[in-house]
Order: sequence, then structure tokens, then C-alpha cells
Amino acid sequence: METTDATGSAPPVISMRAATATLGARPVLRGIDLTVRPGEVVALLGANGSGKSTAVRSAIGQVPLTGGDISLFGTPLKRFRQWARIGYVPQRTTAASGVPATIREVVSSGRLSRTKLTKLGWTTKADRAAVDRAIALVGLADRAKDSVSALSGGQHQRVLIARALASEPELLIMDEPMAGVDLASQEILAQTLREQVAAGTTVLLVLHELGALEPLIDRAVVLRDGCVTHDGPPPEATGQHASPSSQLRSGRGDPYPVHDHAHPHAADEPIRTGLLT
Repeated sequence: METTDATGSAPPVISMRAATATLGARPVLRGIDLTVRPGEVVALLGANGSGKSTAVRSAIGQVPLTGGDISLFGTPLKRFRQWARIGYVPQRTTAASGVPATIREVVSSGRLSRTKLTKLGWTTKADRAAVDRAIALVGLADRAKDSVSALSGGQHQRVLIARALASEPELLIMDEPMAGVDLASQEILAQTLREQVAAGTTVLLVLHELGALEPLIDRAVVLRDGCVTHDGPPPEATGQHASPSSQLRSGRGDPYPVHDHAHPHAADEPIRTGLLT
């Protein structure tokens, strides 16, 4: 049963308060506050090494905090166990991971947090239906039996998103979903996300630029050197690849130093896949 806050409303889906974290000896998060409310689509923006990926990985327990607090759906992170409520698409990885597998097999693995397997396979028709729906959402229904080793980079990303959607999550976290993805796959991913948002899914996105996703974004949270420098309306795009750094302005008229156009991931933010339970 969902808990409610003092006003009788559902609690934030993600609540980070004064969160600090380090990678190696380097402070990466320096006391950030981040709130994502039910049904919101929030973009986490920032320059190279600003702490974006560390922030989302801290939110799901992959990077331990050195200070502060995190809650998911009103439950402190240390006590949170309902991982089927969260779909996570990590950055810079592939669906294959060196193991021969079909698209259906990879996407089916995303259902494991919600169901159990028997010797006969999936226990319910609902599990198979959820996997089929997730594959169809990303436009790969006609290739479900194909090996993921034969896919393009954009198709790999679509498989990873389908895997996250297979558990029918209430919260979808995507770390640079458009990075290195061809235009056709970008359009499919944008449409997939539109459908999830229309269905009420809460979304947290780490983005380099808003691009095709700009119309979906409710709030932009900008990080700089591990601190939040902006939390409010997203920047207005002035072109297909407009950079928020030229558009987000402070009350004094100064630009927020948001982005450069180098690849956004810092070398000292290592990649892991899957949720820690």
C-alpha cells in the first residue's frame, strides 16, 4: 500500500536530500537535492563530469552516499526492495554483453524482478504478454528471435529500453538514451517514451541535449561540479541540436554553464548494468 505525506498526497518517487558521493578520492556529488514527483518527466543536464550519472546511480543504490539521504516511493533506499517498480537503462553498454542471446531472451530478463521462473518457463501469460508488448513498443517485434549480436547500436539501445519496460515500471530512469543512436532509432525511442509518459510513467532522463524529447520534459535540473545550479522549466530549443547552455539563464541574466558538445560521460564514472537489490 502506497504511503502518503502529511497532505495526503503520494510521496515523491525520488527524493535526494543533501546527497554527497565520491568516486575514488574525488567528490562527485556535493550536497545535491533532487525531487521527482509522480508522473513527472525530469531531465538531468550538465557538462562533462558534473555528476549526472553518479546522481542517478546513487538513486538506485549503485553508488553509495557519503552523506545525505535518498528515498524511493517514500521508502528509505536502505529498506527499499520493490525493484520491479523501477526500470533502468544504463549508459554506454550493449544488450549482448558477450553472451549469445536473442532479443526476446534479453528483454525477458527484465521481467525477472516481477515474476518467478519454473521448469516450464514463464508462469503466466501476463509475463509473455509484457515481454511481447515491450519488444513491440521499440519496433523490434519482427526480429524478436534474432540474436542481439546482429543488431546496430541504435537497435541495441532499443532492446535495453524494452528490457527496462518489460517489468512495467512506475519509474523509468534512462542514462543518455539517445547517445550514439541513429536518427531512425531516436524517433522510435522518442515515440516509445511518449507512450510511457501518456500512461503515467514517471521518468528521469540524463541527457546531453533535449532534442526530440524536449516536448516531454516538465523540469530541467542542471548540475555543475556536483551541485544543482538550476531546477525549473526546461530550456527552449532553438534548433535540432540547440544546447541548453546557450538558453538557460539565471535571474541576473547570466548563462548557466550547462553543456559542452563533447561526449558527456566522465572517464571516472564507471559503467555498471542492472539494479542492485
